[in-house]
Amino acid sequence: MGRRSERLSRQGMLAGDAGEGDVIQVVSRAFDVLRCFEGHEARLGNLEISNRCGLPRSTVSRLTHTLTRMGQLVYLPRDQKYRIGPSAVAMSASMMKGAQLRSMIRQRLQEVADQLPGTVGFVVPDRFHLVYVQFARSAAALGLHEGTGSRISMASTAAGAAYTAALAPEVGDALLAEMEREAPEAAKTLKPRIEANRQFLREHGYVVACGLWSPHINGLAVPIWSPQYQTFVVITIGLLSSMYDEQRLHAEVAPLMVELGRSLGSLVEGAEADVFNNRLARKAIAMAVQNNNKPITPGGLNELEAGTRRARPARSLRAGDGRR
Repeated sequence: MGRRSERLSRQGMLAGDAGEGDVIQVVSRAFDVLRCFEGHEARLGNLEISNRCGLPRSTVSRLTHTLTRMGQLVYLPRDQKYRIGPSAVAMSASMMKGAQLRSMIRQRLQEVADQLPGTVGFVVPDRFHLVYVQFARSAAALGLHEGTGSRISMASTAAGAAYTAALAPEVGDALLAEMEREAPEAAKTLKPRIEANRQFLREHGYVVACGLWSPHINGLAVPIWSPQYQTFVVITIGLLSSMYDEQRLHAEVAPLMVELGRSLGSLVEGAEADVFNNRLARKAIAMAVQNNNKPITPGGLNELEAGTRRARPARSLRAGDGRR
């Protein structure tokens, strides 16, 4: 099997590009149930979980019973509800090993936040959403106030536009196809913009989204490749549209964010510790790459394994050095 075939086979679990038969549905649904518990103190009954994740109540009942037996959930007889269990808490604690690295990431985010009155975030993908792992904002920040653990839409944010644009076209199209099946309204928002986002990312190394998530918020985002997790992470900023129109985003915000992407790219690509609190984002992604001194060509594919088997300069996706 050739390198390209081998590389593509490694991403079969992503975005439905493999058949549904390759996905163990019960595992996927168990994670859907756990995602419903946004905080340690969250208490939910089977009906509430069913409404949140769109699964039949009978299926939810079997899953919560199993997760309780595993210690991932705890049943509260008096309330007839569940909350996160000790095994899930222990698992979360084991994912905190990269605290020092995340602290360094936050320091870099803060350096940019101190120069711009918005919220700067480091987000990771989780199906059709992205989750804030770190964030920073200045005391004068206005508008967007997301924080660690916040989930944002992949379809209607600058971060989601940057992430989907960075994916190899066949992977991005597969993700979009899955979104059309499971979240059609989100797909309807993303689909008309994805080709333009891909083109802009190839040329400039970042993506903007103005008034898409909210008419009062304009955003800009830069994707960064993480060879350890074989996926893109994203740095993003949200600013009041009344203060930063699209022209000002390009002129004043983009240079700071692209440079931040380069800096964090060095940290992420050289990291040995866990960066992410959320391992649900650990999926294999294919991507293409251009030579630093040559224009992008459709046939120029970079093998994922090259990112982990040989040393090379750490970098973010940027103009003149894009991975697509």
